[in-house]
Amino acid sequence: MLAQAQLRRRKRWPRVAAWTAAGIAYAAAIVGVVGLAWVQHLEATLPPVPDPAKLAVSAIVVDRNGKLLRPFTTDDGRWRLPVAVKDVDPRFLKMLVGYEDRTYATHDGIDYKAMLRAAGQFVLAGGHVVSGGSTLTMQVARLIEGAPTRNAFDKVRQMVRARDLEAHLSKDQILDLYLQLAPYGGNIEGVRAASLAYFGKEPARLTLAEAALLVALPQSPEARRPDRDANAARDARDRVLDRLAAAGVINADEAEAAKGERVPAARRQFPMLAAHLGQEAVIEAPGEPVHKLTVDRELQSSLEALAAEHAAGFGPKVSIAIVVADHFTGDIVASVGSAGLFEQDRNGHVDMTRALRSPGSTLKPLIYGLAFEQGLCTPESLIEDRPTGFGSYAPTNFDGFHRGTVTIREALTQSLNVPAIIALDAVGPSRLVARMKRAAITPVLPDQSAPGLAVGLGGIGISLRDLVQLYAAIARGGTPVMLRDGIGPAPAAMTGEVAPVLSPQAAWYVSDVLADTPPPVNGSPGQIAYKTGTSYGYRDAWAVGYDGAYVVGIWVGRPDGTPVPGIAGITAAAPILFEAFDRIGARRAPLKKRPPGTLVVSSTSQLPLPLRRFRHPNEQVVAADSDPQISYPQDGVQVDLGIKEGDPTPLVIKVRNGAPPFTFYANGVPIGQEPFERAEQWQPDGPGFVTLSVVDSTGKSDRVTVFVE
Repeated sequence: MLAQAQLRRRKRWPRVAAWTAAGIAYAAAIVGVVGLAWVQHLEATLPPVPDPAKLAVSAIVVDRNGKLLRPFTTDDGRWRLPVAVKDVDPRFLKMLVGYEDRTYATHDGIDYKAMLRAAGQFVLAGGHVVSGGSTLTMQVARLIEGAPTRNAFDKVRQMVRARDLEAHLSKDQILDLYLQLAPYGGNIEGVRAASLAYFGKEPARLTLAEAALLVALPQSPEARRPDRDANAARDARDRVLDRLAAAGVINADEAEAAKGERVPAARRQFPMLAAHLGQEAVIEAPGEPVHKLTVDRELQSSLEALAAEHAAGFGPKVSIAIVVADHFTGDIVASVGSAGLFEQDRNGHVDMTRALRSPGSTLKPLIYGLAFEQGLCTPESLIEDRPTGFGSYAPTNFDGFHRGTVTIREALTQSLNVPAIIALDAVGPSRLVARMKRAAITPVLPDQSAPGLAVGLGGIGISLRDLVQLYAAIARGGTPVMLRDGIGPAPAAMTGEVAPVLSPQAAWYVSDVLADTPPPVNGSPGQIAYKTGTSYGYRDAWAVGYDGAYVVGIWVGRPDGTPVPGIAGITAAAPILFEAFDRIGARRAPLKKRPPGTLVVSSTSQLPLPLRRFRHPNEQVVAADSDPQISYPQDGVQVDLGIKEGDPTPLVIKVRNGAPPFTFYANGVPIGQEPFERAEQWQPDGPGFVTLSVVDSTGKSDRVTVFVE
């Protein structure tokens, strides 16, 4: 009986085994079909694969060479700067792949061996993660989904997403996504933002220690943030170095040396160069990810530091603005709107390169340029600096003194007010404003009134950028140029017959005179042509100058328009101007050479008679006191000429006011006639009283009686 039962069992086992195998196979088939259907469902529900080039990233402002000037956060407040494989240190990429995904170049999104190994280690370790099985592609899939992997279903979805990414993107494109999305603590995402935040530099050149830290942080960004726990960050970095050295990815000795490098303990500020222009660019084109300006990053940074340094010396509330332009192309290569964007006392948020202010004496070069152009004078022509009235308007010099007869060159280099207004009265204020408009700037007149003589001394509203554009035209030989900064559409090119601001000859005269202006203590003469200005009430100090390549404008003052007692262009703005040119460096060029055409270049005495003296069309109108006066010696004084000692010196007779030429007399006898000079020398025969007199060209006279001994 027992034998028969055993025999029956032996015959039944194959059938049971077959039935069991069939059941398992059937169940597996059902699971496979269901799993496949679920995977297909997942694939159908996945959002489109993102284009790395169109990922929502921080808007950035870059300079003319593509260097970062200023980034902005994304709409959700994150620093996620655009970056690609080509922008990152190759050694970092090698370390990233060597640490996170050694088979990255060959797998299709999933490393099955790594996943099995990680699962086995998880079981053997009693539920603790020993190593991860996720590929870089799977990590990108998780970052795109924006949700952590909480269970097996999430893991499967991540794997499906990884396969999808591999099917639609290249390996470098997938790496581009990782480099932009990897978390680095707080609101920092992506390797570029992390490198700037922790090291203060772009990720194109990283030390071994820096690269290792950037590999380690995304695994646990909050726990390893260097600005919160530098020790944890250092330990994580060192583990990366050890593992990569053991795998032969990096040199063991270099890895050991890298461990001695300090871990940053705080986040750095993101760059904020050309802040005012950058803000304007983003407002102008809010949807653009990259805004390219014409400025040069190195020069911009240097001049922002220069402005901050000098503003500190002026004390609180005083700000500084600087504009530098290439006057060949019109490109603005530096624009400093204030001495510090966040300097509240200085109203640093106000862009003073665009603010309308009184230009002081900075329009005088254009006034004299018009006089040169009209043939009224040359730089060596004489002009009167004496009390002069124009109806109710009686200008005075900045220092309150008059120099008498001076050359136009002296009048401009010394910035004398009275001669400038005499010249402006001759050429006409309306013509001055019209020529400013030829330079493509629009000055603002008080109450939109007609221009008057006060325009010549700053009675008009103009911005620093306007002044730079005006001086750029003079630097170019009178041909206007439109300044551009890269914001908005490019300005229309000036083509065809462009009306010049000045003739080439007049522009060269102006440049030649301005190059003779005495420099401040930190400058060298003859290097640049420049002019300073101080507005009424010490509200604005200006300095604008140019060489053969660049034009630079400086403004110093308070943005709220409050006076700054004692501030002046020559002492406050001119030193900054010369230092700005020094920082331009080797890119500078000599001033333009003398242009072809008729130019009268000679001393005053050798000029043709009509050009020896600037003659206003109506001398009597402009003379506040047209009668000549002997200013030295004064009536009734004793003059010691050394006659008694036997070594007498000549008596010098000086005259002011009146209309030259003058005829000088001693005791009724003519002793000399000077066409334009206001002084004469005379040697008396001996001691005693003498009557001196002078007669001008209109027949008016003056006399004094003195005692010589």
